[in-house]
Amino acid sequence: MATEKKGYRRLVVKVGTNVLTAGSERLDLGVMANLVGQVARLRQEGREIIVVSSGAIAAGRHKLGLSRERKDIPFRQVLAAVGQSRLMDAYDHLFNWHGITVAQTLLTRHDLSDRLGYLNARNTLLALMEMGVIAIVNENDVVAVDEITEDRFGDNDNLSAMVANLVDADLLVILSDIDGLYTADPNRDREARLIPRVECIDEGVERMAGGSGERGTGGMTTKVQAARLATASGVAVVIAHGQASDVLVRLARGEALGTFFVPCA
Repeated sequence: MATEKKGYRRLVVKVGTNVLTAGSERLDLGVMANLVGQVARLRQEGREIIVVSSGAIAAGRHKLGLSRERKDIPFRQVLAAVGQSRLMDAYDHLFNWHGITVAQTLLTRHDLSDRLGYLNARNTLLALMEMGVIAIVNENDVVAVDEITEDRFGDNDNLSAMVANLVDADLLVILSDIDGLYTADPNRDREARLIPRVECIDEGVERMAGGSGERGTGGMTTKVQAARLATASGVAVVIAHGQASDVLVRLARGEALGTFFVPCA
């Protein structure tokens, strides 16, 4: 089954921690290099891409040699502070091989809650795309905390939807360590079937979403929430496996992979 649009010009690509680490305890540079190479190919085709990337906390945890047992907020903020520069350093080196400049963009909900902040963020991201710079967006975990829920996106899935709406993206791609939305948890139910297309996100779809991943903060529940937010603003959304062959190139060209969420507007 193909999507209605044979190719997308402006994409926001969200990459989760479980994709970037390939299920390990550290960033997998091989996985990152593959994704960066695909983004470079899309750039050569004249497409515009913004990357929303998790992975800072995992990078910080590995650098400090710490376990995943502690999960209190100040501790996670320390990990984010240590890991963010290492995450960006990896992207900088990998994109530099393709002659592409990257820009770190840290956001919180507060940044987009007022009109001036919204316009400033929009103008900056649009200007970066115009200049051929790849924006690497992440939530500013150093200042965003769980208790202050109104100032925190809660995960980079919802942040990616906000960014897609912010820049009027044609397609939001949410890369995960699962092929898409299933009728049930495929790790527990052998009868679970991949849902290739969702016309409308209702309570039934939300019930099928399931729980969070082990290393990341956003599970399928937040991915479906993000899809609801993005499609409500007219952005098409795909949830797909981050290690599928040439996943970004194929999706950008309109090939059907994973679960496609039809835009509502």
